[in-house]
Amino acid sequence: MFVATTILLKASQDVGVCVSLVHLGLPQYRVGLLQRRAGQLRYREGFRLASLKSEIAQEAPFSSTEEEAILNVMRTSDCLERAFQQRTRGFGLTPTQYNVLRILRGAQPCGLPCAAIGARMIAAEPDITRLLGRLKRLKLIRQHRDRHDRRVVLTQISDAGLELLRAMDPLIERITVELLGGLSGAELTEMIRLLERARQSCAEANVSAT
Repeated sequence: MFVATTILLKASQDVGVCVSLVHLGLPQYRVGLLQRRAGQLRYREGFRLASLKSEIAQEAPFSSTEEEAILNVMRTSDCLERAFQQRTRGFGLTPTQYNVLRILRGAQPCGLPCAAIGARMIAAEPDITRLLGRLKRLKLIRQHRDRHDRRVVLTQISDAGLELLRAMDPLIERITVELLGGLSGAELTEMIRLLERARQSCAEANVSAT
């Protein structure tokens, strides 16, 4: 997995970025000229992607449109996570650890108990206690008992954790543009709406199954 060197180009009043090749675990595709306007990158040209059937070398048709949609979401999620891991590897954090630090930064200055952290995670974590223990050994968080209920242990992000997130923030902002810069604002808004509806449907199905 790699990202090719980008070349800055000057064309009249526009500054674009020409990316020769981006490979994120998907088949090779053509990347158009990016145009920087108002501080954001947008694709001037689209790119052609192979279908999921081609990517996974499946000859038989999917059993349903729903199955194809679910597999597309799962494969895209894996692609984005692997791309994120590669770009942030130098900071020594896994995506899950980064997620915890972001949650705790947003919960300042009070901190959160383990259950609340787990409820806010992007991906469910089966052993929050062990995860927090690792971050504590790295001195990125600190823990103390709640003054009003000694049974509750509150976790807060440390100064070192805040400093690490501040160092990562510019990179994270660039990553989101790199990975989804080929979609327009309207397409991103529609994708968010559809994913939220899909999660709601999934939650309702889980409730019905219990």
